[in-house]
Amino acid sequence: MTSERVPTVFLVDDHALIRAGLRAELSGHVNVIGEADEVAAAIEIILERSPDVVLLDVHMPDGGGLAVLRAVNKEQPGVKFLALSVSDAAEDVIAVVRAGARGYVTKNIEGPELVEAIVRTAAGDAVFSRRLAGFVLDAFTNRSQDGLSAPSLDPELDQLTPREIEVLRLIARGYSYRDIAEQLSIAIKTVESHVSAVLRKLQLSNRYQLTNWATERHLL
Repeated sequence: MTSERVPTVFLVDDHALIRAGLRAELSGHVNVIGEADEVAAAIEIILERSPDVVLLDVHMPDGGGLAVLRAVNKEQPGVKFLALSVSDAAEDVIAVVRAGARGYVTKNIEGPELVEAIVRTAAGDAVFSRRLAGFVLDAFTNRSQDGLSAPSLDPELDQLTPREIEVLRLIARGYSYRDIAEQLSIAIKTVESHVSAVLRKLQLSNRYQLTNWATERHLL
Protein backbone atom coordinates (compact mmCIF):
# COMPACT_ATOMS: atom_id res chain seq x y z
CA MET A 1 0.00 0.00 0.00
CA THR A 2 1.02 3.55 -0.62
CA SER A 3 -0.02 4.74 2.84
CA GLU A 4 0.27 3.39 6.38
CA ARG A 5 -3.36 4.24 7.08
CA VAL A 6 -5.76 1.52 5.97
CA PRO A 7 -8.83 2.99 4.18
CA THR A 8 -12.24 2.40 5.71
CA VAL A 9 -14.70 0.94 3.22
CA PHE A 10 -18.47 0.50 3.12
CA LEU A 11 -20.08 -2.06 0.79
CA VAL A 12 -23.37 -1.39 -1.00
CA ASP A 13 -24.77 -4.29 -3.03
CA ASP A 14 -28.15 -6.01 -2.99
CA HIS A 15 -26.63 -9.49 -3.36
CA ALA A 16 -25.42 -11.13 -0.14
CA LEU A 17 -23.06 -13.50 -1.95
CA ILE A 18 -21.31 -10.64 -3.70
CA ARG A 19 -20.88 -8.74 -0.42
CA ALA A 20 -19.48 -11.86 1.22
CA GLY A 21 -17.06 -12.35 -1.66
CA LEU A 22 -15.94 -8.74 -1.45
CA ARG A 23 -15.33 -9.01 2.28
CA ALA A 24 -13.19 -12.08 1.69
CA GLU A 25 -11.18 -10.41 -1.09
CA LEU A 26 -10.64 -7.20 0.89
CA SER A 27 -9.89 -8.78 4.26
CA GLY A 28 -6.48 -7.79 5.56
CA HIS A 29 -6.08 -5.01 2.98
CA VAL A 30 -8.77 -2.46 3.88
CA ASN A 31 -11.07 -1.98 6.87
CA VAL A 32 -14.64 -2.86 5.87
CA ILE A 33 -16.77 -0.99 8.42
CA GLY A 34 -20.23 -1.90 7.17
CA GLU A 35 -22.51 -2.98 4.38
CA ALA A 36 -26.06 -2.48 3.12
CA ASP A 37 -28.32 -4.15 0.60
CA GLU A 38 -30.81 -1.34 -0.02
CA VAL A 39 -30.71 2.38 -0.74
CA ALA A 40 -32.30 3.80 2.42
CA ALA A 41 -30.19 1.71 4.79
CA ALA A 42 -27.02 2.50 2.83
CA ILE A 43 -27.59 6.25 3.06
CA GLU A 44 -28.35 6.15 6.79
CA ILE A 45 -25.36 4.01 7.78
CA ILE A 46 -22.87 5.73 5.47
CA LEU A 47 -23.78 9.12 6.94
CA GLU A 48 -23.40 7.64 10.42
CA ARG A 49 -20.01 5.96 9.85
CA SER A 50 -18.36 8.27 7.26
CA PRO A 51 -16.17 5.71 5.47
CA ASP A 52 -13.26 6.80 3.29
CA VAL A 53 -14.65 4.89 0.30
CA VAL A 54 -18.06 3.48 -0.58
CA LEU A 55 -17.88 0.51 -2.95
CA LEU A 56 -21.16 1.00 -4.75
CA ASP A 57 -23.30 -1.29 -6.89
CA VAL A 58 -24.91 0.77 -9.66
CA HIS A 59 -28.06 -1.25 -10.31
CA MET A 60 -30.26 -1.59 -7.24
CA PRO A 61 -33.98 -1.04 -6.55
CA ASP A 62 -35.34 2.31 -5.31
CA GLY A 63 -33.09 4.57 -7.37
CA GLY A 64 -29.98 2.43 -7.41
CA GLY A 65 -26.46 3.51 -6.62
CA LEU A 66 -27.13 6.99 -7.98
CA ALA A 67 -29.68 7.63 -5.24
CA VAL A 68 -27.14 6.66 -2.58
CA LEU A 69 -24.40 8.74 -4.15
CA ARG A 70 -26.49 11.89 -4.48
CA ALA A 71 -27.95 11.70 -0.99
CA VAL A 72 -24.60 11.14 0.71
CA ASN A 73 -22.76 13.75 -1.38
CA LYS A 74 -25.33 16.32 -0.35
CA GLU A 75 -24.62 15.74 3.35
CA GLN A 76 -21.01 14.51 3.36
CA PRO A 77 -19.19 15.43 0.14
CA GLY A 78 -15.92 14.13 1.57
CA VAL A 79 -17.03 10.49 1.24
CA LYS A 80 -15.57 9.03 -1.96
CA PHE A 81 -17.46 6.59 -4.16
CA LEU A 82 -16.08 3.82 -6.35
CA ALA A 83 -18.74 2.18 -8.52
CA LEU A 84 -18.50 -1.59 -8.90
CA SER A 85 -20.88 -2.99 -11.49
CA VAL A 86 -21.49 -5.82 -13.94
CA SER A 87 -22.40 -3.14 -16.48
CA ASP A 88 -19.79 -1.59 -18.74
CA ALA A 89 -22.33 0.55 -20.61
CA ALA A 90 -21.12 4.08 -21.34
CA GLU A 91 -24.30 5.71 -20.04
CA ASP A 92 -23.93 3.96 -16.68
CA VAL A 93 -20.33 5.13 -16.33
CA ILE A 94 -21.12 8.73 -17.25
CA ALA A 95 -24.19 8.86 -14.99
CA VAL A 96 -22.28 7.94 -11.83
CA VAL A 97 -19.31 10.15 -12.70
CA ARG A 98 -21.58 13.13 -13.26
CA ALA A 99 -23.23 12.35 -9.90
CA GLY A 100 -19.84 12.54 -8.17
CA ALA A 101 -18.23 9.08 -8.16
CA ARG A 102 -14.42 9.04 -8.21
CA GLY A 103 -14.24 5.92 -10.31
CA TYR A 104 -15.94 2.93 -11.92
CA VAL A 105 -14.71 -0.65 -12.21
CA THR A 106 -16.46 -3.80 -13.39
CA LYS A 107 -17.11 -6.89 -11.27
CA ASN A 108 -14.68 -9.04 -13.25
CA ILE A 109 -11.84 -7.09 -11.65
CA GLU A 110 -9.23 -9.19 -9.82
CA GLY A 111 -8.94 -8.88 -6.03
CA PRO A 112 -5.51 -7.16 -5.92
CA GLU A 113 -6.63 -4.67 -8.59
CA LEU A 114 -9.77 -3.88 -6.60
CA VAL A 115 -7.72 -3.26 -3.45
CA GLU A 116 -5.45 -0.93 -5.42
CA ALA A 117 -8.49 0.87 -6.89
CA ILE A 118 -9.93 1.43 -3.41
CA VAL A 119 -6.63 2.72 -2.02
CA ARG A 120 -6.23 5.09 -4.97
CA THR A 121 -9.81 6.29 -4.62
CA ALA A 122 -9.26 6.98 -0.92
CA ALA A 123 -6.18 9.01 -1.88
CA GLY A 124 -8.27 11.14 -4.24
CA ASP A 125 -7.37 9.55 -7.57
CA ALA A 126 -9.89 8.96 -10.35
CA VAL A 127 -9.93 5.22 -11.04
CA PHE A 128 -11.49 3.45 -14.03
CA SER A 129 -11.20 0.10 -15.73
CA ARG A 130 -9.15 0.65 -18.87
CA ARG A 131 -12.00 0.49 -21.39
CA LEU A 132 -14.31 2.63 -19.28
CA ALA A 133 -11.84 5.51 -18.99
CA GLY A 134 -12.33 6.13 -22.70
CA PHE A 135 -16.05 6.68 -22.21
CA VAL A 136 -15.38 9.40 -19.66
CA LEU A 137 -12.82 11.15 -21.84
CA ASP A 138 -15.06 11.00 -24.88
CA ALA A 139 -18.12 12.28 -23.05
CA PHE A 140 -16.40 15.22 -21.42
CA THR A 141 -14.49 16.22 -24.57
CA ASN A 142 -17.68 15.87 -26.63
CA ARG A 143 -16.18 13.26 -28.96
CA SER A 144 -18.12 10.30 -30.24
CA GLN A 145 -17.56 6.84 -28.78
CA ASP A 146 -19.73 4.27 -30.55
CA GLY A 147 -22.34 6.99 -30.99
CA LEU A 148 -22.89 7.26 -27.24
CA SER A 149 -21.31 10.55 -26.21
CA ALA A 150 -24.21 12.69 -27.42
CA PRO A 151 -26.86 11.02 -25.26
CA SER A 152 -24.48 10.90 -22.30
CA LEU A 153 -24.36 14.68 -22.36
CA ASP A 154 -28.12 15.04 -22.80
CA PRO A 155 -29.71 16.85 -19.81
CA GLU A 156 -32.93 14.88 -20.29
CA LEU A 157 -31.06 11.57 -20.23
CA ASP A 158 -29.23 12.65 -17.08
CA GLN A 159 -32.59 12.62 -15.25
CA LEU A 160 -32.87 8.85 -15.70
CA THR A 161 -31.29 6.21 -13.50
CA PRO A 162 -29.14 3.50 -15.14
CA ARG A 163 -31.95 0.98 -14.63
CA GLU A 164 -34.49 3.30 -16.24
CA ILE A 165 -32.17 3.67 -19.22
CA GLU A 166 -31.92 -0.12 -19.50
CA VAL A 167 -35.71 -0.44 -19.49
CA LEU A 168 -36.08 2.43 -21.96
CA ARG A 169 -33.64 0.79 -24.38
CA LEU A 170 -35.48 -2.53 -24.25
CA ILE A 171 -38.86 -0.85 -24.67
CA ALA A 172 -37.51 0.95 -27.76
CA ARG A 173 -36.29 -2.37 -29.16
CA GLY A 174 -39.83 -3.74 -28.99
CA TYR A 175 -39.57 -5.96 -25.92
CA SER A 176 -42.74 -6.68 -23.95
CA TYR A 177 -42.92 -5.89 -20.25
CA ARG A 178 -42.72 -9.62 -19.52
CA ASP A 179 -39.59 -10.02 -21.70
CA ILE A 180 -37.93 -7.05 -20.00
CA ALA A 181 -38.76 -8.45 -16.56
CA GLU A 182 -37.19 -11.79 -17.47
CA GLN A 183 -34.09 -10.23 -19.01
CA LEU A 184 -33.43 -7.91 -16.05
CA SER A 185 -34.60 -10.42 -13.40
CA ILE A 186 -37.17 -8.02 -11.97
CA ALA A 187 -40.95 -8.11 -11.51
CA ILE A 188 -43.32 -6.99 -14.27
CA LYS A 189 -44.75 -4.39 -11.89
CA THR A 190 -41.22 -3.03 -11.41
CA VAL A 191 -40.87 -2.68 -15.18
CA GLU A 192 -44.20 -0.83 -15.29
CA SER A 193 -42.98 1.46 -12.51
CA HIS A 194 -39.76 2.25 -14.39
CA VAL A 195 -41.66 2.99 -17.61
CA SER A 196 -44.05 5.30 -15.75
CA ALA A 197 -41.09 7.12 -14.19
CA VAL A 198 -39.40 7.54 -17.58
CA LEU A 199 -42.59 8.86 -19.19
CA ARG A 200 -43.04 11.32 -16.35
CA LYS A 201 -39.44 12.56 -16.36
CA LEU A 202 -39.31 12.96 -20.16
CA GLN A 203 -42.86 14.36 -20.32
CA LEU A 204 -43.92 11.77 -22.88
CA SER A 205 -47.26 10.02 -23.21
CA ASN A 206 -46.79 6.57 -24.67
CA ARG A 207 -44.47 3.80 -25.80
CA TYR A 208 -44.36 5.12 -29.39
CA GLN A 209 -42.98 8.48 -28.19
CA LEU A 210 -40.45 6.68 -25.98
CA THR A 211 -39.21 4.68 -28.95
CA ASN A 212 -38.80 7.81 -31.07
CA TRP A 213 -37.00 9.59 -28.22
CA ALA A 214 -34.57 6.71 -27.75
CA THR A 215 -33.98 6.36 -31.50
CA GLU A 216 -33.11 10.04 -31.87
CA ARG A 217 -30.46 9.62 -29.14
CA HIS A 218 -28.95 6.42 -30.57
CA LEU A 219 -29.91 4.37 -27.52
CA LEU A 220 -30.91 1.27 -29.47
